[in-house]
Amino acid sequence: MASSKYAPTESRAAQKGQQTKAAIIDAALGLATQIGLEGLSIGALAEVARMSKSGVFAHFGSREELQISVIREYHTRFSAEVFLPILTAERGLPRLRLLFDNWTKRTSAEIDAGCLYISGAAEFDDRPGPVRDALASSVKTWLAAVYRTVTQARDEGHLAADTDAEQMVFELHGLILALQYEARFLRSSKSLARTAKGFENILQRYGAAVATPLERVSAKRPKVVKK
Repeated sequence: MASSKYAPTESRAAQKGQQTKAAIIDAALGLATQIGLEGLSIGALAEVARMSKSGVFAHFGSREELQISVIREYHTRFSAEVFLPILTAERGLPRLRLLFDNWTKRTSAEIDAGCLYISGAAEFDDRPGPVRDALASSVKTWLAAVYRTVTQARDEGHLAADTDAEQMVFELHGLILALQYEARFLRSSKSLARTAKGFENILQRYGAAVATPLERVSAKRPKVVKK
């Protein structure tokens, strides 16, 4: 009976702790997009979050764990903004188009702040360890989602049957990297238009075509051979 007496208090304390940690991660994510994952430290975050270093440290235990938590949060938000909305679209090319449109919009919105996937890759490409592994895993998970979307479009007959899905994903990813570089570093005003044109060129090369519902039904019906 004595343990149940303190259960509500412990539950509220745990909930408050989770809320505090979420607020710290939110502040850390904002800081990381400005100064990079490498620049993220317990001390810098404590100053931004207006907390003591010991208070921040109590939630993460190390700078490395803080960086990994930021990567996970970024991935969650990225997926919620770019990938999850496409699930309401029709399978195939409409879904692929929406995915790339969302991806482009997200990249455009991050021109000033910076994309954690891209900036993080530049920081940790030659630095093995848990932070690099967490970052690479998130990017691979995202590209796997793009791959599934491409293969669905191929299976729906919206892309040529011999479409090399891995190659197409590589080319789409290349467009996004070029957009970030052209817009953020070179400050090109034509980067968005060129990205959209590049996407259409890729679709054309892979035989993109959206069949009407009637055409899809007709294609599934067995052909009657006249004697």
